[in-house]
Amino acid sequence: MLNKAILVGRLTKDPELRSTQSGVSVVSFSVAVTRSYARQGEERQTDFINCVAFRNTADFISRYFSKGSMIGVDGSIQTRTWDDQEGKRHWVTEVMVNEAHFVESKRDSAAAGGTMEPVGGGADLPMEFGPDATDDDLPF
Repeated sequence: MLNKAILVGRLTKDPELRSTQSGVSVVSFSVAVTRSYARQGEERQTDFINCVAFRNTADFISRYFSKGSMIGVDGSIQTRTWDDQEGKRHWVTEVMVNEAHFVESKRDSAAAGGTMEPVGGGADLPMEFGPDATDDDLPF
């Protein structure tokens, strides 16, 4: 079986970094991906895909990407459910990001509306962006 998602698009808003109860970094964001085809006479449609990343990948995304930034991600598609306080069941499908990549230069990103100005000057860019997660640390 194979579950692999690869996306290239723009962030729809600034990534939201938070921590789990055990202190693991987690970031949520949405990527706008324009479809590669359009019906004749119609404009291309855009899909807005929810993404989640953990640990080093979450820290990297929250530090170096902002609203409007072009980002490349790869991961897997995951569906989860939960019941709200009224007992209503909710479903969400999202990409669990394993790796995130720069897709454009700072100058191109700034022209498109993203700031891409790294916190701390960027000299300490991590060499390994993949999560070092174990199943015991994940919140679900």
